[in-house]
Amino acid sequence: MKSKKITIQATLEDADRIDSQKFDPVTGVSAFREMVLDYYCQHGRPMAWRDTTDPYRILVSEIMLQQTQVERVSTKYPEFLAAFPDFASLAQAPLADILAAWQGMGYNRRAIALQKCAQRVMNEYGGVLPADVDTLATFPGIGRATASSICAFAFNMPVVFIETNIRRVFIHFFFPDASSVNDAEILPIAERALPDDSRVWYWALMDLGTALKKTVINPNRRSIHYTKQSAFEGSDRRIRGRIIALLLATPGQTSDEIAGIFSEEPDRVLRIIEALMSEGFLECSQNRYSLVS
Repeated sequence: MKSKKITIQATLEDADRIDSQKFDPVTGVSAFREMVLDYYCQHGRPMAWRDTTDPYRILVSEIMLQQTQVERVSTKYPEFLAAFPDFASLAQAPLADILAAWQGMGYNRRAIALQKCAQRVMNEYGGVLPADVDTLATFPGIGRATASSICAFAFNMPVVFIETNIRRVFIHFFFPDASSVNDAEILPIAERALPDDSRVWYWALMDLGTALKKTVINPNRRSIHYTKQSAFEGSDRRIRGRIIALLLATPGQTSDEIAGIFSEEPDRVLRIIEALMSEGFLECSQNRYSLVS
């Protein structure tokens, strides 16, 4: 099913139009499915990772999309693939090269996890990503939802899973008056709604969920699984990223030098550096830190 390019305003107007629709969890599933697929047919977003079924490229996109906006991934995704076009090249690449290509994505531990996934594919599966949710869920940085999405998008498998945008759609259309919704209540409806083409179905749900985010009060706040993301500015996560960027450009810094550059408390910087070392990002020689070579 091909998507059509339209203006953002038109998309939002249509999302606002369907906002008034509600569905019964038992009798309304077929109508709900038709509505979602029709919305995607009219307003599906073009994305590079939707133009491929290559398991490697799908894996890269799914790891990148974890906690990162689509617009940022759209920029970094082709650049990363140009540097590391397959499992073999990523598996054997120096960590510094991977982190350099990852700069701007945030959550740098995902880059390490991605390389470990590539190494496991090469070492244990002969360079072929296993098409199995349970197996993929044991890979570094991949939980069950990500494993399911990989199987849906790379292999078109009929898997049932919930992520942020999917949850938003089901809560909004099936639980309009509920103050507290458990994923266990959503899963049976999601299973009944799943059509044969799971790949297109999940693209459709995610695009509709993104549009709803801009037109209604976030339904996910009524999920018992909802947690608000902590502020980025001034956080340890922010400092971690700055340390990695600094050592990419100028390796061999002491913890006091790093603290001085960022005007941060030395004890806090040292604690973050030690965490980065334990996670495999940094190495130390004569009290000077660099990225793992």
